[in-house]
Amino acid sequence: MGNILLKNIVCNGQKSDIFIGEGIIKKILPAGKLETDIMKPGNENLAESMASGIEIADCSGKTAIPGFINMHTHAAMSLMRGVEEDVPDLREWLDKIWAIEAKIDEDFVYWGTKAACLEMIKTGTTTFNDQYWFAAAAKRAAEEMGIRGIISYVVLDHNDKNEAARQKEQCLKKYEESRSWNGKAVFEMAFHAIYSVSEEMIIWASEFARKRNLKLHIHLSETLKEVEDCKKAHGGLSPVEYLDRLGVLSGNLIAAHTLWLSEKDIELLGANNVNCVHNINSNTKLASGYMFKYNELRDAGANVCIGTDGCASSNNLDMLEAMKTSALIQKAWRKDPKALPIGELINLGTVNGAKALDLDTGELAEGKIADISIINTDNSFFLSPAPFLANLIYSAHSDCIDSVIASGNFVMRNRVVKGERKILDEAGKQLKKITI
Repeated sequence: MGNILLKNIVCNGQKSDIFIGEGIIKKILPAGKLETDIMKPGNENLAESMASGIEIADCSGKTAIPGFINMHTHAAMSLMRGVEEDVPDLREWLDKIWAIEAKIDEDFVYWGTKAACLEMIKTGTTTFNDQYWFAAAAKRAAEEMGIRGIISYVVLDHNDKNEAARQKEQCLKKYEESRSWNGKAVFEMAFHAIYSVSEEMIIWASEFARKRNLKLHIHLSETLKEVEDCKKAHGGLSPVEYLDRLGVLSGNLIAAHTLWLSEKDIELLGANNVNCVHNINSNTKLASGYMFKYNELRDAGANVCIGTDGCASSNNLDMLEAMKTSALIQKAWRKDPKALPIGELINLGTVNGAKALDLDTGELAEGKIADISIINTDNSFFLSPAPFLANLIYSAHSDCIDSVIASGNFVMRNRVVKGERKILDEAGKQLKKITI
């Protein structure tokens, strides 16, 4: 990892110099003060680090924000945009998607994930929490692209005992392989949902994760039908209550959607410090619902984050768009323009995700992992005297993101990502596997 000095960049509202070394934000000082500071007693290590070689970037007219953390996606679905549109309900949509996924292979996931990482970099995401197939291929793609992938082994047995046995064996094998992973990939456990995974496998996956202190990534209470079916099958228990009975709820659980919730559900999610991921574009596009209980979950003690979901349902991986839509719809259905204020909204896309994943990032502060997006404010969207975040989230588009640093390395400079043309070409070749 090299050393980077971002000069004259607005950081936390002040024109600053940011020094990055060993992947960490080492110093943030008012612009022009860094050279003076390193001469002070006690800063010899910093001075030595800077003397060993440094890349200097003049960021005049630009503002730094933390890199976004996309807390729920299926990255390789970047090659499946629009494959099933206007389908009547989620279960029918899933059946169609699973039929398509039966045709994909490791190369499809590798290039699909690289294409997804390219899009995420272009839109300011530096960490993504993925739930998809061929974990090794997704891991390799994320590492090569330079951003952090939280990569799942996904349990999905459809109540088939033979498939369950195979998946247990494969999961243990992939976990053992993951123990040699380093850098930008992290292994996590996942099961798809309560309606697609047997109770025995839900318990097995939960225990597998708990014993190894892994995150457990699931879909939960995404549709009203899921809730109604669960109550019929499990003596009146909602999906949240059912998982509570099975001992699945915990602070290591990452529950995507959590849309159809009772007061008791919210109480349980909060009491267990569950990480709840809002996926507004997917939920509204598939007509799953829109009345996400953000205030209630927050107040109950749940950690609320934002994700895009996969491109087959959300059609893009743009976290800035997801944040804007999340706020607009909260304000609309609550009939309250103060709902989901900007300061909380940016946290849903950054530091709350870091908390869910136990990562020391999501904030621009000394000692934090250097995951930074550099925003070009020299355009019409930022002419207003409104607060920067208001202009960024409600006015601008993600193409205002000029450069991105992930774990202390530039992964995009001046809107250019290394190898972009080859990624697009190779990913495009994979489409024949699902279109023939």
